[in-house]
Amino acid sequence: MQRRRYFHHLPPLRSMLMALAFALALPQNAALAAPDDQAMKDALNAARKQQWERIDQSAIQGHVLEGYVEYHRLKSRLPQAAPAEIKTFIERHADSPLAQWMRGQAISAYGEARQYASLLAVSDGKPSGAERQCYYYTALLDRDYQTAAQGGRRLWQYGHSRPEACDPLFNRLKQHGAIGPLEVWERLMLAWQSGESGLMSYLGRQLGAGWQDGLDSLAQVRQDYSAIIRVPARIGPQGRGTSALVAAAMHGYTRADTQEALDAWQRISPRLEIAAEDRREIEHDLILYSLVRNVGENRVWADQALSRNGDADLLELRVRAALGERDWQGVIDWVHRMEDDQRREARWQYWLGRALGQLGDAITAEKAYRVAAGERDFYGFAAADRLGQPYALNLRQDSYNEAYRQRIARWPVVERTEALMRIGEVGLANSEWYAASARLADQDVKALADYAESRGWYAKLVQTTIAGKLWDALAWRFPAAYREQFLHWGNANSIDPYLLMAISRRESAYNPTVISPAGARGLMQLMPGTATLVSRKIGVADPGPYGVLQPEVNIRLGSRYFKDMLERYRGNRLAATAAYNAGPGRVDRWLKEAPREFDLFVESIPFRETRQYVQAVLAYRVIFESLAQGGDTRNVALLTPTEQRVDYDASLLARQ
Repeated sequence: MQRRRYFHHLPPLRSMLMALAFALALPQNAALAAPDDQAMKDALNAARKQQWERIDQSAIQGHVLEGYVEYHRLKSRLPQAAPAEIKTFIERHADSPLAQWMRGQAISAYGEARQYASLLAVSDGKPSGAERQCYYYTALLDRDYQTAAQGGRRLWQYGHSRPEACDPLFNRLKQHGAIGPLEVWERLMLAWQSGESGLMSYLGRQLGAGWQDGLDSLAQVRQDYSAIIRVPARIGPQGRGTSALVAAAMHGYTRADTQEALDAWQRISPRLEIAAEDRREIEHDLILYSLVRNVGENRVWADQALSRNGDADLLELRVRAALGERDWQGVIDWVHRMEDDQRREARWQYWLGRALGQLGDAITAEKAYRVAAGERDFYGFAAADRLGQPYALNLRQDSYNEAYRQRIARWPVVERTEALMRIGEVGLANSEWYAASARLADQDVKALADYAESRGWYAKLVQTTIAGKLWDALAWRFPAAYREQFLHWGNANSIDPYLLMAISRRESAYNPTVISPAGARGLMQLMPGTATLVSRKIGVADPGPYGVLQPEVNIRLGSRYFKDMLERYRGNRLAATAAYNAGPGRVDRWLKEAPREFDLFVESIPFRETRQYVQAVLAYRVIFESLAQGGDTRNVALLTPTEQRVDYDASLLARQ
């Protein structure tokens, strides 16, 4: 692989110098730790443990974070604290997450103590979380029974166990008949779908003799899904249990054997009286699994059903199936069945152009490409390449001066965020910041984004643009974070630093300490095992599960691992990027059956996450390089000529 250097396009140190100058210009209490920060830190730790005697109240008097100690003190007095005190606290801290946290704590405490009048006094409508909702609707039963009953029934219709806090609500609703045998039966079916055998037994014992035929039918179908064709057409009193049983049985049958499930459905569907919603859900599942599993025997029925049950996801699958079969007329027909908003997306306009071009309609194809090329994403850029025109960044940026930033520094939310970070409470600082980003008006959110950039808070900056929906503020959405490290290790491994930036931006949104549910860590989301293998390969000490969170270490090992992927696929970034996300073993298998063209290869990736990941990383790379050129997309390419022309098949695999 030819070694390339990328110094010439990367921006100078202007942003770093601006951040340093801004820090020096901040007021004393923002640039340096305030004299009482240590007292505040000690007080907050003591408050969490309810060690009130350890708190020096005079030392934290007037501190910007004093409310955090007050929060724990008031919380500790629940449920004895009066609703008026809770409401006063909420009003005083309305611009902080403390307000909603206190409201939630009060609802839980009052609900557990069955102080329902107090609960309603502090509530502002349905709370979040099943436990608090159960407390809320229980409190509401004597004040607004209809609303409480509707909310309670929604909570009841769930295939898993509910918190004990829901028992009083459910018992009251059973006494009033709002939850009866039919609702018990329907929940029993949901529990079956969820594999909750214990809950099934509990619910089954609540049903009377009138439901014995339903329980018998359920036992048959649980043993053998094909028994669905032999169960009675009317189950339970007045046949009211039929719909739920058939829906639950078809849910499992479709996943177990899609072809047999469709045969059974076609046999029983005409004679069944089931809810329209259940019928739509059954047919939706049958279409989806028929397409995902490419069940050819189901295709004619699926296409007919899709015409009357075609939501966006199903139409996407049908177009992708047509692309896999090179059915270009089918691509056109199914794209045209999409709703306007979906059809106008760059992805589908691009494929409409491709299909029209394949069928010889170059003029209409060009029109479709022009629509797609107006968008800032993978397919928009690919369409621009087809037209030979620059990429549309749709870039917009607001500018702020130092005097305005110093005004922002005095906003209470900014002062609290700064103070929380000074005392090491990064999680609370993020909560303050993101709550404000979601709550404030557009112009104020932009001011927060500018402030975050000036402070070098890259993760906060990116999340601010997401919370504030600042989609065209590209310099904020794609900051040159950790620039020097990406530059150094990109050049050291002969990898485009913009590509590494794009991977990090997609993987972690520049949060250096994030850990995924699967255990992937840091900026480039390395698994500890991968970090160990790479460190051994390059002859450095294993950083361990926490050392890999250090940005320098993470970028070094992540870039070296990506180099391995590039070498595995002869320098092809599409395949290497897919392997970085899904693993090289999977990509090796996909290439053995892949279509040859680059765009068809990307669309054929079976995992939605990986398909979107590859598109995002390559598009982000274009944005990073364009921003480094002041927003100019000239001489910036989505793909190399080789990546556009090469066959995407097993020939991409280098010798191992």
